[in-house]
Amino acid sequence: MPKINILQIGKEVLKNEADAIQTVGKNLDSSFIKTIELLYHAKGKIVLAGIGKSGIVARKIAATLSSTGTFSLFVHPVEALHGDFGMVQKDDVIIVISHSGETPEVVNFINILKSHGNKIIAITANKTSTIAKLSDIILLTHVKEEACKICTTFNLAPTTSALAELALGDAMSSALQEMKGFKREHFMKFHPGGTLGKSKIFKK
Repeated sequence: MPKINILQIGKEVLKNEADAIQTVGKNLDSSFIKTIELLYHAKGKIVLAGIGKSGIVARKIAATLSSTGTFSLFVHPVEALHGDFGMVQKDDVIIVISHSGETPEVVNFINILKSHGNKIIAITANKTSTIAKLSDIILLTHVKEEACKICTTFNLAPTTSALAELALGDAMSSALQEMKGFKREHFMKFHPGGTLGKSKIFKK
């Protein structure tokens, strides 16, 4: 086993990711306002899409939105080509997540949706990417370096980028909750089981 400073690596990774989220917050602009207004006024549901780790993040954001009063679901871009486009209606708003903004499957997915007239929101680090150019609104993560680069020469594993994407999703969910007047009783309806369902906060 090589001699490494495990604790130091842990601290540096957490600092890298914390700094990245702060950068997202500092650079949040009118695109975020436009995003929330579009989602709030959407006549259909919110559809999240992504590939790989961005796809996992998209699933989490869809789950968070749905559990806090905004009907959302995840659609896999590849599965959409084989029948799952039936899950998407013309009034749905689409949020696509891609760190590079060049994921071929996601580009293809967006092109088809644009022909259907859907509005597209992109979460990406690359404002000049193909996905960004095809989208109606761009939310930038500003992530240029992944946390994995701290202990290796690589800058490949989706670490910091995935966290920044997830944080943007939480910000969207929180803003929508406020706009919709999402209250304790609504939360109880969506969380009847587990620790949350038994929480004293629901018995007040």
